[in-house]
Amino acid sequence: MPETPTSGRWNTSAYSAPDQSPGFRLWRDFLHWQRSLNTVLRPLALTQPQFAILAVCGWLSRNDGFTTQQQVGLLTNMDRMHISQIVSRLERDRLLKRNTGDSDNRVKKITLTAAGEAKLRAALPLVEQHDRDFAAARQKSQPWSGEADPSSAR
Repeated sequence: MPETPTSGRWNTSAYSAPDQSPGFRLWRDFLHWQRSLNTVLRPLALTQPQFAILAVCGWLSRNDGFTTQQQVGLLTNMDRMHISQIVSRLERDRLLKRNTGDSDNRVKKITLTAAGEAKLRAALPLVEQHDRDFAAARQKSQPWSGEADPSSAR
């Protein structure tokens, strides 16, 4: 009988179950963290990615009063198109203002508006408390026990 994908013979992974893969656990934990943070941010009408861009813009613009989309991308390692979409939404919500650079029209300068600063001041303590609570709960219920060598999970 020929093997089929559903025959239960797919066993090319070094892990005996998805939970043993550090990458799978990290991804699953990230999704859990993101969903729970979105719940915390919902009353402020923000999502986790929107908060992240707002917070990074606040951090990067603390000295000059502005940052650029390129600097946001370098710090977050997010896709440029995704950053642009989120910045556009935050701009529509009047939390950020975007202008072209003085000497280069391709440069997109980003500044927090007064409403953006107020939203960030309201969100930051909530996010930081969420992160502390999430990390503490993860340490109590499921401390990280990933092996550096996947062959040890066989």
